[in-house]
Amino acid sequence: MKRSPRDAQESTRTITRRTLLLGVGQAAIVAGLALRMRQMQVVEAGQYRLLSDKNRINIRLIPPARGLIFDRQGVLLAGNEQNYSVDIVREDAGDVPAVLQRLAQIVPITPEEIARTIRDVHRHSPFVPVTVSDRLNWDELSRVAVNGPALPGVSPAVGLSRTYPLSDVLAHVVGYVGPVSEADLKNIPNPDPLLQIPKFEIGKIGLEAKMDDALRGKAGLKRIEVNSLGRVMRELDRQPSQPGENIQLTIDARLQDFAMARLAGESAAAVAIDVQTGDVLASASAPSFNPNLFVRGISSKDYNAYRNNDHRPLVNKAVQGIYPPGSTFKIVTALAALNSGALKPTDKIYCPGYIDVGGRRFHCWNHAGHGWLDVEGAITQSCDVFFYEAGQRAGIDTIGKMARHMGLGERHDLPMSSISSGLVPSREWKKQRYRQDWQIGDTINASIGQGFVLASPLQLAVMVARLGSGKMVRPRLVKSVNGVEVPIVPAADIGIGGAFVNSVRRGIWGVVNGPRGTAHNAKIADATMTLVGKTGTSQVRNITAADRAAGLTGGDKVPWAERDHALFVCYAPFDKPKVAVSVIVEHGGADHGAAPMARDIMLFALTGGLPPLSAYPAGDRKTIEAQQKALQLYDFTTPPTTRTRA
Repeated sequence: MKRSPRDAQESTRTITRRTLLLGVGQAAIVAGLALRMRQMQVVEAGQYRLLSDKNRINIRLIPPARGLIFDRQGVLLAGNEQNYSVDIVREDAGDVPAVLQRLAQIVPITPEEIARTIRDVHRHSPFVPVTVSDRLNWDELSRVAVNGPALPGVSPAVGLSRTYPLSDVLAHVVGYVGPVSEADLKNIPNPDPLLQIPKFEIGKIGLEAKMDDALRGKAGLKRIEVNSLGRVMRELDRQPSQPGENIQLTIDARLQDFAMARLAGESAAAVAIDVQTGDVLASASAPSFNPNLFVRGISSKDYNAYRNNDHRPLVNKAVQGIYPPGSTFKIVTALAALNSGALKPTDKIYCPGYIDVGGRRFHCWNHAGHGWLDVEGAITQSCDVFFYEAGQRAGIDTIGKMARHMGLGERHDLPMSSISSGLVPSREWKKQRYRQDWQIGDTINASIGQGFVLASPLQLAVMVARLGSGKMVRPRLVKSVNGVEVPIVPAADIGIGGAFVNSVRRGIWGVVNGPRGTAHNAKIADATMTLVGKTGTSQVRNITAADRAAGLTGGDKVPWAERDHALFVCYAPFDKPKVAVSVIVEHGGADHGAAPMARDIMLFALTGGLPPLSAYPAGDRKTIEAQQKALQLYDFTTPPTTRTRA
């Protein structure tokens, strides 16, 4: 069909407009490209020069600040101090040995440190910084920074390192941190990437280890740009790290310090518990050790001195040490016999000084005998024969059940290392352990806390706390986390007849306050803080007839390691119990001052400071005054970093 001239003219105009628009659009695009090229080649030339193909973007972890640990009053127990160090990154350094040799000319680095660094950089990913040397001073750090261009892959760093202001006072409770080892990585499923950083500190023992995840915090990230020499050009962006959680303990640092000072010179332990809340106010194990030495890498000399010490400073005797509880266990035997109906509070048993069972003679500590005694008198005078008989009447199954009910034979759930469950024996246990049947002699020994029975000072403190409060008190160590209080679970009633519990309570009142008690030296003169408790002596060796004839039953006549342990458990005040304390002095002997130690710790806990002389019997005050002046206590009025023994 032939188009008209008019249609042809209109079509031509349309094509011309479209061509014009297309041309304008193309011109605009070309102009935009030209302007962008000018921007990139002229204005931003420096930036793109840095982003050359030989530059790299590295992602590095930012270690978080470890959470702080405080006592119940806010005293710092574990903090962080600034630490200057030098790191090296293998992928940026190139020839690591050569770079380290140049670095050694600038700051003091030993051949051992160089060898260790070379080993570490090949054990980890090439982009992971490895610490060459730490705890540098400011001048050394400055020299490294100034010589940066000649040290590819080397960079100065400012970090934090753990410090323990109170040194040995709470070493067993708080523990210490140390660099991550290969053994640590093997034992941790899905390890945090932070742990790949050499010399990164994690908890090794104590609370530091048990609550390491909370204390460690979360790593941050930073992207940095480095040139072909490994020199850091700039930081591109950063995601801050999250510090670890701050933890407040139930421990009273001043009471703990006093307990440690009071136990000084002995191989001993003491535990103090709030009988209403279960708060562990003190958990002392003497002698102790300096945890700061372990953080910085303890020397062989220092470690061997600890390891070879016969008083075992590295062992937490308060929770890890287990001992025959001796006569302190008579509390359990009495409650078992009374509550089961095997014994009545008014029943009396005659003590001639011994008892013959199965052709074997079991002696009382008083060879002359105690005569007729009821349960209160037997506890007060700690008559062995009475409890031999009471134990036979109750039987080992009943005794064992009561022991576990009172907190023995149980691993109490606290964030400390190596907490022992002790041992409450049974017929089945002996069958499995020794392939032997239970004997009546085993029951007799167990009834006075000897034989197979083992308990820790923590367990004994729980036992006497439950007796004093009449509640199933459970110990706790953490008071708050990041300022949020850990709730206290109300304790259930002890579930033992009130008359039976009161009978035992009156018995331990007589131990300290009665005319025939075995702990007169632990009496408190202030009637508002009346102390009640039970002594104990646990044998560490069998005493033969020949030993008895020769008088070798204890004391200075036998070597220290063969002497009996001295124990004492107590609570106060008698009418309204607030605090329970247990003390053990290893190889202290029957006449040692475990009871006076416990009394002094109790008075400090009740009064909130150095016990006033008025709380002691008049005849003891001069001795106590001299003793207090000789105590080496920390001065808590000075800043933590300068705190020293007063």
